Amino acid sequence: MTTINLHTLIKAPIKEVFNLSRDITFHTKSASKTKEQAIAGKTEGLINLNETVTWRGKHFGVWLKHTSKIIKLESPHKFVDVMIKGHFTYFAHQHIFEEQSGETSMKDILSYKVPYGIFGRVFDKLFLKKHLTSFLITRNEALKISAEKNAL
Repeated sequence: MTTINLHTLIKAPIKEVFNLSRDITFHTKSASKTKEQAIAGKTEGLINLNETVTWRGKHFGVWLKHTSKIIKLESPHKFVDVMIKGHFTYFAHQHIFEEQSGETSMKDILSYKVPYGIFGRVFDKLFLKKHLTSFLITRNEALKISAEKNAL
């Protein structure tokens, strides 16, 4: 299993950051590099507990679909989405938020397993982990810019 841990400090209220993090419309804009679109389930606005979203995006030159479900939501401190259909054998993303001296600490813990045995593990080590980390950093930077702008 591979785990990616990211930490982002955002100068905005926790509720604002929490809601922006689960906003399907915002995610679509922040993931424009991969041309991600929500094509089924919740396709715009705030996703909530037990709701699903199916994403279609272009990664490594291939169009892929990924369906996630929100299995835990504790507003405004945490939500967890898990893959229920897609190209991983396991995929879970924890989003954790804490207030710290007028800022919001946002933590991403993304854990996943790849299929295809040794070939999948080599692909993960050489390409996939870097790609997913870059994808999350880009998303988090867009979220930080938007939340801080709205907080002014």
